[in-house]
This record gives sequence, structure tokens and C-alpha cells, in this order.
Amino acid sequence: MFPIGDDNTDVTITPIVNYLFIGINVLVFVLLQGLGGNDAFSYAFSLVPKEITTGVDITGVQVVRDSFGNTAQVQHYSTPLPVYFNFLSSMFMHGSIAHIFGNMLFLFIFGDNLENLLGHIRFAGFYIACGLIAAISQIVMDTTSVIPMLGASGAISGVMGGYLLLFPQRKVRAIIFNFLTTVPAFVALGIWIGYQILLGLMTPAGTGGVAYAAHIGGFIAGLALIKVFAIGRRI
Repeated sequence: MFPIGDDNTDVTITPIVNYLFIGINVLVFVLLQGLGGNDAFSYAFSLVPKEITTGVDITGVQVVRDSFGNTAQVQHYSTPLPVYFNFLSSMFMHGSIAHIFGNMLFLFIFGDNLENLLGHIRFAGFYIACGLIAAISQIVMDTTSVIPMLGASGAISGVMGGYLLLFPQRKVRAIIFNFLTTVPAFVALGIWIGYQILLGLMTPAGTGGVAYAAHIGGFIAGLALIKVFAIGRRI
């Protein structure tokens, strides 16, 4: 499921926080990550499960072995700040142009509706909270992993979970199974989360790649927290 747009006819405010988050992600990727080429920065500020569970900053080459017996080397760089800061910094970094493009498109489409309902400050808090819970979800799956985690997809998954709960019938234009169509949000986002769950079950822990547990954890966090953040708002 690849979204193209949605119905924004009821949006009455400028979603400045959503634009700010998109801008920060882009600036970090371009200026600090060097379009993904600055490994020293990216690895220093990525979230590493074993660093969080031990509180120790890991440096140097680490050997990673997956469940199939394959090995790979991961170069770690020293983190100038406490490793727990990387919960936040990793939420604003990406591994490639395709990675950031997809994430920012999802955020651009679904974030403005939530910010319109929650307001600027609450939306910012909701976004960060979902990102933190998403990261914790991935860490719990493999507490000894030394594979770096980075990306806004956990927080954005939370936005999508909140969107699904509040706007299940909202029309979403999306490419689904190679067809451009318009469907209710519960169909588009239901397909998306179902795909994440399926791939998460099929992907052995410790193999790297996409952090499906973070996607699922963030989505559940969005479902669970959106009504809390929306207290006092007209839903």
C-alpha cells in the first residue's frame, strides 16, 4: 500500500509541527548524514539495543550472525552524548533517499489531519511518544542486538494508528496491488499493518533490515494513545 493523498477538506490550521518534523528529517539527512554517506554520524546517533540495555557505548567493528549462520561486520562509532539520547536522534535519521522519501510522504499525508484535531503541542507529544514506544518494541525483540536502528517510521506508524482510529472512513488515494484507487482509511491502513505483521513474523530476529516490530509497536501505540491525547477535543 502506497498512499498518494487523502481528504483534507476539514483541515483548518496550518500543520506547522508536521512540516517542522518533515523539515528536520530532511535537513538531518542532507546536512548531517550527507545523503546517507556520513556513516560516522549515522552510526554514532543510531539506536543500538545492546547499548540501551547495558548502558555502554559500543565502538569498533562488531560481528553480527543471523539465524541462518551468516555473518556480517558492523562498524560502530562513539556516541558523544549518552546512548539514551539516541532514542530521539534516531527518529530523525534515515538510511537512504528511498527510506526518507517514503517516510516523509506518509507523514505529509496522514500527519496534518491529526495535528488539526490535536493541536500543535499535543501532536508533537503524540508523535514523540509513539516513536519512543516503537523503539522500545524493537529493542524488546532482541535486547542483545548490535544492529543500529534509525528512521521515523515507528513514530509515523503511530500517526497512522491514530489516523485509523479517528478517521476510519476517510477516503485515501493509494496504490494498492499496483492499482491506483480510493478506499476508506481502514482498508488502506489495514492492508499496511497486516503486511507489516506478516513480514514481521516471516523475518527472523537479528537479521537487520526493516524494523517490523517498531512499525507494529508504533501503530499499536498510536491506537492506544490517540484518545488520551485527544481528551477535550471534539472527535
